Amino acid sequence: MALSGGDPVEEGLVASLNRPGGNVTGVALFASSLGPKRFELLRELVPTAKLIAVMANPTNPPGNADRRDVEAAARAIGQRIIVLEASGESDFEPAFTAMVRQRADALLVMADPFFNSRRKQLVALVAQHAVPAVYEWREFAEAGGLMSYGSNITEAQRQIGLYTGQILKGTKPAELPAVKIELVINLKTAKTLGLTFPITLLARADEVIE
Repeated sequence: MALSGGDPVEEGLVASLNRPGGNVTGVALFASSLGPKRFELLRELVPTAKLIAVMANPTNPPGNADRRDVEAAARAIGQRIIVLEASGESDFEPAFTAMVRQRADALLVMADPFFNSRRKQLVALVAQHAVPAVYEWREFAEAGGLMSYGSNITEAQRQIGLYTGQILKGTKPAELPAVKIELVINLKTAKTLGLTFPITLLARADEVIE
């Protein structure tokens, strides 16, 4: 039984996410591997975006790998992006200044422990600049962020307890899926930005904050 912040398949811990196989299961948080999917969701919401800003922490190695995947995804479809680097609070102001100067149409905040610890500050700055943004954890959306896509930390911890009970009752670890990813949308923030979520996105949302 494990709680993982990486990709358990890539790390060789399980055969697949839905059917782990062997004697190992757990809950994968996917803290630093969903950047390309968040990028895809942001483009679906703002298909006319000519330039998308990507905020990343250069001191976070797993985050850097995820950022490179986003850059590759952007190149593959010809989407222009700019990377805004921030590893401390003093970097936020110049990062947002650069975003405004280059007229970015949307913002992808990469998964990062530092960004998560400053989520209220980040959400407030994004609101101040009135730019559509996608984040990692649902807590960003609950704090007023437009959209989040990732694991639910509270649910992951609860799931670990449930899995432990099921295994003790005889359920095979190989039969317990290792991941649950959720899409959370904040319609109040969308209204403030004058945005309308496409039905395709709303239909896939696990939670809609109104």
